[in-house]
Amino acid sequence: MSATTTARRRAAAALTATLLVPLSACGDGGGDEKKADAGSPSAGAEAANLTVLAASSLTDVFHTAKAAYEKSHPGTKVTFSFAGSQELAAQVKQGAPADALVTADTKTMDGVRAETRDVSIIAKNRLVIAAGKGNPFKIDELKDLADPKIKVVLAAPEVPVGRYGKQILDAQKIEVKPVSQEPNVRAVLSKVELGEADAGLVYKTDSAKSGDKVVTVDIPDEQNAVASYPAAALKQSENAEAAAAFVAWLSGPEAQKILQDAGFQKA
Repeated sequence: MSATTTARRRAAAALTATLLVPLSACGDGGGDEKKADAGSPSAGAEAANLTVLAASSLTDVFHTAKAAYEKSHPGTKVTFSFAGSQELAAQVKQGAPADALVTADTKTMDGVRAETRDVSIIAKNRLVIAAGKGNPFKIDELKDLADPKIKVVLAAPEVPVGRYGKQILDAQKIEVKPVSQEPNVRAVLSKVELGEADAGLVYKTDSAKSGDKVVTVDIPDEQNAVASYPAAALKQSENAEAAAAFVAWLSGPEAQKILQDAGFQKA
């Protein structure tokens, strides 16, 4: 390893240390994207401690994935750092000490292609309207979000879910003036759950996890956008074989069942 690479990693470590969210051992479009070979020899990869940077919308499902992966790969421990995809990409560019990256859109992944190995689309998702508990404003379609009496919160346009949201609103020529623009989808959902906003655009899988804290309003397919989740091992990983094995596993039958059970669509 060169002195320059070592220096970059030391500098990046200070930046990312506070963002890494360890999970306990008991469980808790473009480029040359392709489906990973579900038959890749992931079980034969050497044991390692893996750090995976993952989009916020994967927080809950990756808790389950962690437990399953560690059970079938004794000796390997997986730690996730969840944040907005754009934040994760910035960490990768700064040389953060991580092994794999999973984003909520292909555009963000394309922006770090120089730092990644082969890319695989592991899942897809769709947007919904998350309305406040009981849906007091009777929101039932996108155009209702233009009502100035309704406090709408969106993700910032540089965030994948914010970009998808802008795309579908612009396509329907609906002008929405959000009360805030948040750094990731979880922050949008939290605002609605806490009553700080009346509605927001989030992923279907996130809204489903809120139970009766919000009312999920589906958006017709012809007005919606499909979010693709690409995953890739990082070239800077010191656990190249184990990182590649984890990414391959995400496209395999066990991980795909976990993702689809959580509401994600098949890639």
